[in-house]
Amino acid sequence: MTACAIEPSAGHEDDEDEDGSRPAGCALTADGAYGARLASAGDSLFPERWTLDGHEPYAVPLPRNQPEEPGTEVQPMGDGRVLIHRMVAGRHAFALLYPTGPGTGELPLGAVECRDGTARLRLLPPAPGGERAYALAVGPRTTSVWLVAGGAFGPERLAELPGRCSGGVWLDRTARLLALDRETGGRVKTVVVDLECGEVSPLLQIAAESDDRLLLADHDSGLLIVRSDAPSPGQGRLGWGVLGSTLPVRFPECLRVRDCSLTPFAIQPGQVLTPESCAVALRVDGPRGSWVGVWRPAERRVHHLRAPEGWLAGTGLWTPEGVLRLPYATEAVPCGVARLCPPPAAVPEPGVATAPLPEPGPAAPPAEHSVQPAQASAQPAGPPAPSAPRPVPLQEAPLGRLVTN
Repeated sequence: MTACAIEPSAGHEDDEDEDGSRPAGCALTADGAYGARLASAGDSLFPERWTLDGHEPYAVPLPRNQPEEPGTEVQPMGDGRVLIHRMVAGRHAFALLYPTGPGTGELPLGAVECRDGTARLRLLPPAPGGERAYALAVGPRTTSVWLVAGGAFGPERLAELPGRCSGGVWLDRTARLLALDRETGGRVKTVVVDLECGEVSPLLQIAAESDDRLLLADHDSGLLIVRSDAPSPGQGRLGWGVLGSTLPVRFPECLRVRDCSLTPFAIQPGQVLTPESCAVALRVDGPRGSWVGVWRPAERRVHHLRAPEGWLAGTGLWTPEGVLRLPYATEAVPCGVARLCPPPAAVPEPGVATAPLPEPGPAAPPAEHSVQPAQASAQPAGPPAPSAPRPVPLQEAPLGRLVTN
């Protein structure tokens, strides 16, 4: 287990999610074209949309007649509008915000009233395509998946599962297969919900007595990033596997960093046949703040990189070429994107075993790790319909039989 050894940028004091990770400071569409966040003006909060796919990134404030409450959620849609989720008179109200000249337009979408007053409802991560948005309503005994934007008749309940669910990872490009971490019988296991038919199938079960969560999935390579206490009972560890593979889930020792928590937030796309070479971006939270880690399954170390000042911690997107784009906001640059270029993947010589690389020392990141502030720059057809996934015992270790071509 290695120790934190880098002077970080100041991080955000966010509440932790149910799996112990911290939420991101901004939501991005699946293609990275737009972002949305709650920005502050003094003690007031207001929605803000970021446009990131042009020559120069820019932010559009979307305030309404009064400030937003701290629990309000926002999410960008693929057409540039921003979905907002508010609590209004005990109901979960949804609307789309859009700029209208000097003001902000608002299109109400309807509201959801949870049958159990103790249920919590939150938005799921932005869906592929950006045309629809989904939410998860978690009660004491059941969890419901709701379509809250993009439907024909307002919010619509698509599926109901026994047990309490958390997480939320999209497994295909058509926003049909949703992975959720379900707690039943005192254990957490990942299941897959088919939102077209409402069927629920097990996906990840590493050991009978372990808590297993799916954190990220890449559509191109099939790479999965998981957190499980199977190798260290009572202590969640990061591991990786590949959808459809017969190899075991692996838990690299380098992903255990003393006194720090690691939260993966982006996988490099485009590595169709080489999941081991995909770069994974990690938010590292330590006693002195947050910074960026970069790790590849083929390597035995984490590269610790200094985050740009004002980084919206936990937010970022890889290009297929291996450049990590990190949104940030400072007083001087209210809407910026930094380009972080980590070292390329190491290629071992044929026949030579790969030895562990040394961990970085307590100084700043190596000079080869460059962080470059920059002014930022048709979904393909979905995969074939998957066959039903199945549980994943550690001794067998295939991660389901979903088709990922």
